[in-house]
Amino acid sequence: MNILTILLLFTTLLLTRVSGLKTAVRIIRVQSFMLALACTAVGMDTGETQIYVAALLTVIIKAGVLPHVLMNIVSTLQHEREDHPILNINYSALAACIAIVLSYGLIDRALPGAGSRDALATAVAMTLIGLLLIITRRQAVMQIMGIITMENGIYLVGLSVAKGFPLIIELGVFFDVLVAVMVLGILTYRLKLSGMSTDT
Repeated sequence: MNILTILLLFTTLLLTRVSGLKTAVRIIRVQSFMLALACTAVGMDTGETQIYVAALLTVIIKAGVLPHVLMNIVSTLQHEREDHPILNINYSALAACIAIVLSYGLIDRALPGAGSRDALATAVAMTLIGLLLIITRRQAVMQIMGIITMENGIYLVGLSVAKGFPLIIELGVFFDVLVAVMVLGILTYRLKLSGMSTDT
């Protein structure tokens, strides 16, 4: 699980360094797949079937359907890059590193000796970096990446603290994210048709 949390943190940090939208979608796909592996690892620890169902849904929805929808949107765009973010790539990566340090400091101070300290700190850092992406990126597709990253972080909190949620709650979260990204995808496509750009 520790290796998976490090890889999740790496992919989240990598999102702050990319400007190509297709590359960002691929990173989200890998991040979601690693989240499904973390869910499977928790399922092996607890032995609960619902955790395996959640891992399967994560692969289907977050690593399959959502990246496919986003890749279709990006393929229709003329300019597939985040050229002028509000915070440039270097400062954005620096802010992400500060968020990681703050997350570990917060978890150490709030929950000293917590057994799942690394996973919980990674989850908080992913949520903060997702928020950073939403705030500092101009392309609507990159803002959607921020939303998915935040949701992945919140999902990891549930895995690390509660060893997964009841299946009905997880189904609600998956449906909520799926509908949100579909609606955002439609709005992004309409934005592109009206202005030939998804720069918000």
